[in-house]
Amino acid sequence: MHLEESRFGSPCGELTVVTHEGRLVGLGFSDGDALLRRSLARRFGSAPVAGPAPRAITRALGAYFEGELGALDDIDVHTGGTAFQKSVWRALRRIPVGRTVAYRDLARTIGAPDAVRAVGAANGANPIGIVVPCHRVIAADGTLHGYAYGLERKRWLLRHESAIA
Repeated sequence: MHLEESRFGSPCGELTVVTHEGRLVGLGFSDGDALLRRSLARRFGSAPVAGPAPRAITRALGAYFEGELGALDDIDVHTGGTAFQKSVWRALRRIPVGRTVAYRDLARTIGAPDAVRAVGAANGANPIGIVVPCHRVIAADGTLHGYAYGLERKRWLLRHESAIA
């Protein structure tokens, strides 16, 4: 499997962009590359090589960070994962920009109201940050927690999307 890796500069940190045949298979902040690399190794068994990101992906990322918040919606992703994880990740992509949901509400959305912890685990295992917006999931009391790239980044993304003040 031939994976291509490139970098993308964003206002909240450099991103590592990993693609396969034009589809986004991994996206994460470069200072957390160890997380992304473990995910890619489990899914593909091979490491990415340097290569350009498809123009459609970089255009969409650029537009998102410039304020066109719906620009990420049409990026073609391949998340891999179990059937349960995929259901969580599909539900994440349906959370509107500018909104947040609690883990328990996400569990209800996918028809697994008793699987709040499993939803949290799937959310944390998301291989395509920002585009699959795991940052939009918050605690039931409205507090922020549980973001692999740090709560300050989660706060930045939610402010960027006008989900929090």
